[in-house]
Amino acid sequence: MREALDPGSLIALEDRYGARNYAPLDVVLCRGEGVWVWDLDGRCYLDCLSAYSAVNQGHCHPRILSALTQQAARLTLTGRAFRNDQLGLFYQDLAELTGSTRVLPMNSGAEAVESALKVARKWAYRHRGVPENQAEIIVCADNFHGRTLSIVSFSTDDDSRHEFGPFTPGFRVVPFGDAAAMEAAISPNTAAVLLEPIQGEAGVIIPPDGYLRAVRRLCTQNNVLMVLDEIQTGLGRTGRLLAEEHEGVEADMTLIGKALGGGFYPVSAVLSNNEALGTLRPGEHGSTFGGNPLACAVARTALRVLVEEDMIGNADRVGTHLLQALRSADLPGVRDLRGRGLMLAVELDPALGGARRFVEALRDVGLLCKDTHHHTIRLSPPLVLTMAEADWLADQFGSVIRALA
Repeated sequence: MREALDPGSLIALEDRYGARNYAPLDVVLCRGEGVWVWDLDGRCYLDCLSAYSAVNQGHCHPRILSALTQQAARLTLTGRAFRNDQLGLFYQDLAELTGSTRVLPMNSGAEAVESALKVARKWAYRHRGVPENQAEIIVCADNFHGRTLSIVSFSTDDDSRHEFGPFTPGFRVVPFGDAAAMEAAISPNTAAVLLEPIQGEAGVIIPPDGYLRAVRRLCTQNNVLMVLDEIQTGLGRTGRLLAEEHEGVEADMTLIGKALGGGFYPVSAVLSNNEALGTLRPGEHGSTFGGNPLACAVARTALRVLVEEDMIGNADRVGTHLLQALRSADLPGVRDLRGRGLMLAVELDPALGGARRFVEALRDVGLLCKDTHHHTIRLSPPLVLTMAEADWLADQFGSVIRALA
């Protein structure tokens, strides 16, 4: 088959044969290194999305690439009917780094969320005495936990739900950041509370100080599992290994993914104490690819890179610098600048007509950003961003805002 290598032809192929469930910027990327990516015409861009935190370690990190290629030449997949020489080491590395006692390996973030929902329900029946098929899970409005049918059943985003019903029952939705509403929603049938420490897709919404501590206290008092979805916020993104560390809390189950694969391979995991994941028995849950040796080898190196190269500390330092630089720029038409670490958002005045035209203009000056919820631009570059690159990002960003606002 003849390959169509020019951008226009490749975009046309996507439009002709692909399901139209995305509306990407019309830039066709072919190479990446660190925070930078290049298109087919040789133009260079600073990646300000990091594949929604999946590329925290930067594009094509050489140590992770080496781990991938070496393991791919040895053994890639066994299924869980047999053991492999990487899984136990992966468990140990991840548990010791995060302070967890049990690990359930999966592939995608949505699979980790689905796994936690199942485990929470089973735990409630076995350990809380909830009547069978009556377990409830409390979630927050404006959440984003994935796109499977059960997950969109408790989404409040119309695009995620429209014409996908009927939906899975068993969920209560409360406002994010409102501990009193959370307390009022807890009932004798509540199995768990599921929430993001910072709502990423909603526009990097940071809850009030003390909110996570209040939720932790409510869960402990009522014997309810606290489940934190750290698939985007975890593994260094907010300047801490896990975002829960900002408030000094520890979830009963923590969900991680994206950066766990270092930008090379889909890997996710449910981390928990013995009581939660200890409810699972052989045959009750699993995944053919979950815990495969290739994924484990990649994830082990991805974790080492984060720690040994101080990417987490760098995210804290450079993220603080970038946020201050943007705030100091006094940008017209900006209603709010917020963030933690290298998870930032710029909220524009709706009178400016939406964020998409700004994102397209940012592309033209070498910044690849993502618009969300119509009026917000997300800025989440890889954690290897330098101070000089952050200054360049802020300068380019400011020039576009001033030109279009």
